[in-house]
Amino acid sequence: MTLAGTGCGNLSLCLQAAGEKLRSIMENGKTVFTSRVREIIIKNLFAFSAFVSVLLLGLIILSLFREGLPIFKQVSVSGFLFGSAWYPTYDPPEYGIWPLIVGSLIVTIFACLIAVPFGILSAVYISEIAPARIKEILKSIIELLAGLPSVVLGFFGMVILAPWMQETFDLPTGLNIVNASLMLAIMAIPTISSISEDALYAVPREFKEASYALGATKYETIVKVAIPAAFSGISTAVILGMARAIGETMVVLMVAGGAAAIPRGIFDSVRPMTASIAAEMGEAPFGSGHYHALFATGIVLFLITVAFNLIADHISTKFKEEGSGTL
Repeated sequence: MTLAGTGCGNLSLCLQAAGEKLRSIMENGKTVFTSRVREIIIKNLFAFSAFVSVLLLGLIILSLFREGLPIFKQVSVSGFLFGSAWYPTYDPPEYGIWPLIVGSLIVTIFACLIAVPFGILSAVYISEIAPARIKEILKSIIELLAGLPSVVLGFFGMVILAPWMQETFDLPTGLNIVNASLMLAIMAIPTISSISEDALYAVPREFKEASYALGATKYETIVKVAIPAAFSGISTAVILGMARAIGETMVVLMVAGGAAAIPRGIFDSVRPMTASIAAEMGEAPFGSGHYHALFATGIVLFLITVAFNLIADHISTKFKEEGSGTL
């Protein structure tokens, strides 16, 4: 075969062209190999991170149950959950956490009665009504509120709000259900507002345009189209806001009053479960009944939080097909 038959008029040029082609093939192969190795490394890194997260959560749950279950050798489950007296240092001690459960539920419910309207309405205003400039300002304020340390809110409720309530309403103390509920509502509003806003943004524009085409006003479109389409995400926001409130510790420890008794009015002091755990864990001797009772209280709080998350997931799944404004 001649050089002409190979399409090369010069041997050196043919060798140079072949070398460049071989180099190009090797570089492409190296690039593909490098990309594949990088993809495998990143995939394994994500898998390892997920495994570590699940492992840590499992170890926490295991530790919680290991330290909490021994209390049921001293008191029955029903006596622990529905007992009306929490006197763990008495002789004999009484480990009834019903007043603590009632305190947690009451401050959470009242907090949600305040936070849910403000959170949802602020989300509607930011996503559907506010001009771009005001929208950015309000979003920044809500994000700043979400980052506010709970101890700062507790300090405000204890030093500013409590004396004002005590003087204005002639109360024995300003550290009560109303005070704690207001502080928890301030903490829950950013969660409810942010998630609800995301759900409203996820509503397809075609839904709103179709509503306007049928002659609906902006108000009618928001109430009858946007909010129903985003109901799944808004419901999830409310449930997660409640979980955020019931799991808060520092605020209720500082402003709820610390009375482990079933309240008779909204201005009575209460001691939620989180406050009791935080206040008493440092004083409970290791391995004592009091120590195990506090861990068992943590189990109850953990199960309530899990229930909130399961309800949120159920609502999100059940209503997902009714609109695209879901999370």
